[in-house]
Amino acid sequence: MRGAAIKILIVTIIVYVLQTLLGNGFTSNFMLVSADLLERPWTLITSMFLHSPNNIFHLIFNMFMLFFFGPIVESRIGTKRFLILYFGAGILSGLFASFFYSAALGASGALMGVLGVAVILMPDLRVLLWGIVPMTLRNLAILFVVLDIFNTFASTNIATMAHFAGLATGLIYGYRLKKTQKKFRKRFNKTELDEEDIQEYLRSGRI
Repeated sequence: MRGAAIKILIVTIIVYVLQTLLGNGFTSNFMLVSADLLERPWTLITSMFLHSPNNIFHLIFNMFMLFFFGPIVESRIGTKRFLILYFGAGILSGLFASFFYSAALGASGALMGVLGVAVILMPDLRVLLWGIVPMTLRNLAILFVVLDIFNTFASTNIATMAHFAGLATGLIYGYRLKKTQKKFRKRFNKTELDEEDIQEYLRSGRI
């Protein structure tokens, strides 16, 4: 069954609405708190669906990435592999982040994993950054890494270590798919999706 990426997006938005309506108590019960991780290991998963209730742009940016990259990657590798990727990258990035931050929440680590696989399988696919600046997926990933390095030294509230772990997980998983699965070895050499690709995706969920 296709459409896991969109279902995750919908659930994440619903959870954000609950965060807003139910207050900080709801968020605190399900976010990743490093000191409590052994007692509440499930927060490695639940924290992936939470976002800062005081910063809606945190949610908007992540869901923007999920909306555009999630279905494309899912259509390329299949729903089962996509779910393994998404939750695997999210869990590993949360675990890695727990060594650096007292608490963390958000889908960024999982989404960086999705981007990592996209870079391996479709490195030359062109996207529009902020809907304006054209660049390849490879260059987009490099830009995100540079921004995360800057944010790390700028002492922001962004869990950049989770981003690095998620991207690394995606790159490794994508490389493994290309190495072990014959159907992924052929280079996806298109630089943009044409009308035929879009219609095929809308019809069957595949590109």
